[in-house]
Amino acid sequence: MGVSLATSDEVERAVGRELGPSPWVTLDQARIDAFAEVTGDRQWIHVDPARAALGPYGTTVAHGYLTLSLTPMLLDQVSQLRRHWVSVNYGLNRVRFLAPVRAGDRVRMRAEILSAEPRPGAGLLLTFSITYELEGGERPALVAETMSLLRPRPQGS
Repeated sequence: MGVSLATSDEVERAVGRELGPSPWVTLDQARIDAFAEVTGDRQWIHVDPARAALGPYGTTVAHGYLTLSLTPMLLDQVSQLRRHWVSVNYGLNRVRFLAPVRAGDRVRMRAEILSAEPRPGAGLLLTFSITYELEGGERPALVAETMSLLRPRPQGS
C-alpha cells in the first residue's frame, strides 16, 4: 500500500521523498502480444518467439512503451493519489530505455516527487522522477521524468 497524499500540503511536503517500491509486475508474452495488438507495433522482436530466439536478446522483449504505460497504475500503488485527486497526464520531460525487458521479466517502479507547483484554477502540477527496476538486472530498465496535473476529486465520486 502506498502513501496517501490527500491534500495539497501533504503533496508539497512529499517533494524529494521516495515513493515505493511498487509491487513487481511480470511482463509476460500475453501482455506483450496484447500491447502489440492495441498499438499496431507487431515487430518480430516483440511477438515472434521463434525468430526472437535467434535475435540479440535470445527471446522476445517488451516494448519500451509497454513498460512506460505501467506508470499510472504503479504510481497510484505507491502514492494513492487517485483516491483523492483526478490525475491527468501532462507530459514527459525525458525518457530513457536502459535495459531490455525480456518476456517473463519482472519490473517494479520507484518514484520521487521532484516538484509540486500550484496552478491557479487548474490544480497542482507534479513532476516525478521514475525508475523501473528490472529484477536481477544490473541497471534500470527505464528512467523517466513524468508530469501529472492533479485536480481535487469531486465530492461523492
